[in-house]
Amino acid sequence: MTAVTVSPTFLIVTPKEIRKSMGIVAAQKVHVTAYQGRIEMIPLQPIQSLRGFLKGIDTSVTRAGDRL
Repeated sequence: MTAVTVSPTFLIVTPKEIRKSMGIVAAQKVHVTAYQGRIEMIPLQPIQSLRGFLKGIDTSVTRAGDRL
């Protein structure tokens, strides 16, 4: 775990090894939330990056007899 310092204007610098491992680039947005007494930063992905991630999934659904 790496410690960072909060600047007087409440800015922090994400350590380079974390940025590289998470694929975070300059100007990318992250979701910041308080969770169980800690701060979590979750990188947001552009919606275009999700295109095709369900390719090949089985979309057939068996319905109950009374729902047909």
